[in-house]
Amino acid sequence: MFATNGRFYTLDAAKLPGGRGHGEPIRLFADLEQEADVVAVFRHQGGRKFLVASTEGRGFVVPEDECLANTRKGKQVLNVAMPDEARAIAVVEGELVAAIGDNRKMLVFPLEQVPEMTRGRGVRLQRYKDGGLSDVKAFKVEEGLSWTDAAGRAFSLTLKELADWRGNRADAGRLAPKGFPRSNTFSQLPGNGKAREER
Repeated sequence: MFATNGRFYTLDAAKLPGGRGHGEPIRLFADLEQEADVVAVFRHQGGRKFLVASTEGRGFVVPEDECLANTRKGKQVLNVAMPDEARAIAVVEGELVAAIGDNRKMLVFPLEQVPEMTRGRGVRLQRYKDGGLSDVKAFKVEEGLSWTDAAGRAFSLTLKELADWRGNRADAGRLAPKGFPRSNTFSQLPGNGKAREER
């Protein structure tokens, strides 16, 4: 589990409640600070790499195996200080990164411009005059950038169609393409923008 305080928490699946009943609060399994919220929950596979990013638009690549926490207190990976908080996590696939801000400006830049670290604040991924980062995604050149809107329709742009949004890390970017979700996220999965939309 990745939380807004920049910490990863490891939950033992065997200790989670069974299918019957109403489930239990996640705070019973991890010492999650009161002001911290959940960014994403996923199954640990090992061997993958994650791109983690904060509201300020700073981030870096971290190996999944470096995110395993040994205690209930979790493991600090992305260093953030209020009002900045961890905002997005994406599995690293491919050679390009797309970042979108609260201002609906999108930027596409090479993944090689983002360092791999085990802990820290990271580097600036995208620059903002107002607001902050909304979401990030890593993708393969040959597959292009894809997303799903609120109605469940899939959109995909090739590298050629993304020419207007391509730049370097820390650029401001340009307004998102037509059809991009109002939630400002690449995925409509729970924990990827939905909770933030309602906050």
